[in-house]
Amino acid sequence: MVESERSQNPWMNTRDGHDSAVVMETTVDREGLRFGAPQAQPSSNSSSDGDLGVTERALSAAGAAFLSAIIVNPLDVVKTRLQAQAAGVAYSHPLSNLISRMSYFGPRTMFADLRCSPSCARAGIHGTVSICPPDCFQYKGTLDVFYKIIRQEGFARLWRGTNAGLALAVPTVGIYLPCYDIFRNRLEEVTGQHVPSATPYAPLVAGSLARSLACATCYPIELARTRMQAFNVTQTGMKPHGVWKTLLGIISHVQSTSVQSNSVQGYRVLWTGMGAQLARDVPFSAICWSTLEPIRRKLLGLVGDEADALSILGANFSAGFVAGSLAAGATCPLDVAKTRRQIENDPVRQLRMTTRQTLWEIWRDGGIKGLFTGVGPRVGRAGPSVGIVISCYEVVKYVLHHHYATS
Repeated sequence: MVESERSQNPWMNTRDGHDSAVVMETTVDREGLRFGAPQAQPSSNSSSDGDLGVTERALSAAGAAFLSAIIVNPLDVVKTRLQAQAAGVAYSHPLSNLISRMSYFGPRTMFADLRCSPSCARAGIHGTVSICPPDCFQYKGTLDVFYKIIRQEGFARLWRGTNAGLALAVPTVGIYLPCYDIFRNRLEEVTGQHVPSATPYAPLVAGSLARSLACATCYPIELARTRMQAFNVTQTGMKPHGVWKTLLGIISHVQSTSVQSNSVQGYRVLWTGMGAQLARDVPFSAICWSTLEPIRRKLLGLVGDEADALSILGANFSAGFVAGSLAAGATCPLDVAKTRRQIENDPVRQLRMTTRQTLWEIWRDGGIKGLFTGVGPRVGRAGPSVGIVISCYEVVKYVLHHHYATS
């Protein structure tokens, strides 16, 4: 009965994955997102999916990730700010120091009135200058980060790093999803012939391999995005650095402060922390895929041969939302370690710290609470991100498949 339904409707076998992360990614991480997924189809039905080439798959995945990156980026910024604050990054009024006041008001008016942010009602007076208490700029939770960023930096800052996220969307997901398709189909074919009991683990292995390849290829852009989101602008009127200026700043800082300054070491710093990201993304992808596949199959099985674009969208979004949320919560400690390694400014620590040492420091300083810093916005970002990427990706594939079938 099940096999007959599948032969009539090949989309019952659709499979998806996450982001970034973003991911994502989603996560897209970023946390991101970025973890959309293709369909796993037996050899008897492979023609329904085989009509689509790597180019169509990559364009479908990149378009879905592009949309996801724009929608969920504010939650990624909030998560990064909370984790950066826990790592020791100080957030303060942009005019709270002498140099900033002189550059803004001029040298003759450096004692001009300095008002607190509207989000902080309390202020003390020191001479002619209004002094804001430090806790005015300390983040106390997810909603507090939203409120303070909007009031202190402007609404647009919630999309800080979106350009880097969009730059990541095309290559990362464009590599990840097509590779997942290829790896999974090949693994299912091999295990189905030789080790049938191992077939259910094919999505887990394929997702891990594909994510590792995508991460290694595009990691410097992910590093730039995290730093762009973590640090606010301390000079009023100063335009924040973009992706390339951020990366060049990292290189120049290492080369200017390193005892053994050389170009190789300067460029190698662009991949510091990649181990922490892989330690986060590979388990995330494995958990996400192994959770998503059975949920999606069950939901599509309820629809049967009546599946259309709307039912495919709903089934994939629901499965992706659940799988992404669970995977994001489980891998949050590794995401905290990744953020801490990426925002490290000490060149020696940048090049020598390991993920294991970073996790130990987080545990020592903050315990369980420290390891799960930012878990709320991370889960809130990953669920919709995975759902959007997967559902959009599969609907586009569905439309293209029918286009080829009728042409």
